[in-house]
Amino acid sequence: MTNPPTTASRRTERKGAAAWRALRAADPSPRPTSASVVYPGPAGTHTEAAAAALFPSARLVPLAGFRAVADAVGGVEAAHGVLPIESSLAAAVSETHDLLYERDLSIVAEAVLPIHHCLAGPARVSLDAIRAVRSHPSALDQCRNLLARLPGASVIAAPTTADAARQVAAEADPSSVAIVREEAVALYGLVVLEDDVGDSPAFTRFVTIAPYTRLDVPHESAHTAFTFLTKHRPGALHAAIAPFAEAKLDLLRLVSRPLPATPWKYRFDAVVVGHPLEPSVRLAFRQLAAATRELRVVGVYEGHEVKS
Repeated sequence: MTNPPTTASRRTERKGAAAWRALRAADPSPRPTSASVVYPGPAGTHTEAAAAALFPSARLVPLAGFRAVADAVGGVEAAHGVLPIESSLAAAVSETHDLLYERDLSIVAEAVLPIHHCLAGPARVSLDAIRAVRSHPSALDQCRNLLARLPGASVIAAPTTADAARQVAAEADPSSVAIVREEAVALYGLVVLEDDVGDSPAFTRFVTIAPYTRLDVPHESAHTAFTFLTKHRPGALHAAIAPFAEAKLDLLRLVSRPLPATPWKYRFDAVVVGHPLEPSVRLAFRQLAAATRELRVVGVYEGHEVKS
């Protein structure tokens, strides 16, 4: 069911791990250890809150970004990494999906957190005086109604909401503001201009990544994440997912992602409710493998769904 990494993928992983070690050797910031949990920093992000919820007693270390987290975990510089993978308003987090496909990493846990945003700046200012709004693209996408009320403001993407807070604090320009998590306001010395600026109640799903796959998950609560490539023929996607419907298995998510260097060709990332060792799930995967060009399980973990 799980295809072994190719020679090229192993070479890429070794290069990534070597580059990570070289970067860390020249970086004076806090270093992860084999027992630490890493997340894309800086401090004050929603991902930090998710990491704390998933690992309440672990040493949490912020890193430069998503790839730095994947490199640290893949290079066994850290025990686990935490990344966002899905927003209830902005859909899939593409970078996390792609890193799981590119690297030999697996999802071993998940947490779903409510997301609250506020508009903050270095000083109190009226909304019509705002000329720039910074935040992570997902946060900007979750606050479209607010942005519509600021037609004269430029929208500037930041690596994280905490980075946006830090940039605004450094500028110290009252007309430049950020959409951030409330905890980042005090952390970076800002003031709240408007609270709860999201379009509607929002949740983000965060996943724990590790260089191994768990199978010791209770079958009654297990979710299995997998990725596959269809054959190039009409009805290929339908043939691939039909076994899950026939087995009455709940296919929770199906995300298409473009394949690098192959324009207009895609892979599919999916999550099914069930454990891969259950007979019905195992049969569905066997049929899926026969109908696809590539199939790989990228995680078995306890699922957490928000009840509507």
